Amino acid sequence: MSLSSSGSGFGSGSGFGLNTDVDSYSSKSKGRPPSSATAPAKGLGMQLGKTQRTNQFLESLKAEGEVINEDVQPSTGQVRAVAAPLTDPITLTVEEKLNVTLKRDGGISNFDVQGQLSLQILNQEDGLIQVQIETSRNQGVIFKTHPNMNKELFANENILGLKDPNRPFPTGQTGDAAGVGLLKWRMQSGDESMVPLIINCWPSVSGNETYVSIEYESSSAFDLQNVLISVPLPALREAPRVRQVDGEWSGSMEFVVPPADASAFFPISVRFSAASTYSDVKVATVIPLRGGAPPKFSQRTQLITENYHVV
Repeated sequence: MSLSSSGSGFGSGSGFGLNTDVDSYSSKSKGRPPSSATAPAKGLGMQLGKTQRTNQFLESLKAEGEVINEDVQPSTGQVRAVAAPLTDPITLTVEEKLNVTLKRDGGISNFDVQGQLSLQILNQEDGLIQVQIETSRNQGVIFKTHPNMNKELFANENILGLKDPNRPFPTGQTGDAAGVGLLKWRMQSGDESMVPLIINCWPSVSGNETYVSIEYESSSAFDLQNVLISVPLPALREAPRVRQVDGEWSGSMEFVVPPADASAFFPISVRFSAASTYSDVKVATVIPLRGGAPPKFSQRTQLITENYHVV
């Protein structure tokens, strides 16, 4: 079962899914500070296979006022936005990959962020440059420059430049246009407050049924997008009965299935992306080494999940 959304929410490895018909967590949601990331105020929609039982299930949700979106297609792997073609002479990309393992009973067993700043130059005449960056000064972030970079220049002035200032950076695009890596960093923590999305799953057996409650809460520090929460389900003869769905920047749902052991609903897998990062690395300016005005450049920033589980 997957809970999915183009913004946030839910979706199904077992043929059962939920979808919120929004573009992203909206910062206009009630009860949320203006700077926070919020889940959609619209009703959570559901997507199932094209069977008679499924259609009846969908119709019952429509009758309850839910928004139905039948195009949810959960997939595996990282969440990545489709990169637009490069148009600026110089493009710098900040990307962080997040690896998190949450414990089902609370707490965190792994939190690891790995980031990279890469450079892409379209024209050879723009290759003789240095890059001035800004960071959040987070003491937990450990930076490491590429072996060809001037380490002292970066340590003293936050400027990324080659050891040989007369040597230009490589130009052009090849392969997946990943660019030239200038800087890498890593951050690890055991503090659960650093986690951008907390998921709690509470299965409980009552008579001949198992009631499963799922709660999620997003951090105010990130505007999460393309959220997908995948919950394993035991073998079922029919779709689970959904008793309750609600959500803003935090939310919950409850569904009912036949009796099952609590371990059948784990591990829960989570995917999302965000346009801000833990390191808060920003490009202040690009410095031309031949003199003249600073060249035009653009910066792309994204945080993506690499492995994010509740076990």
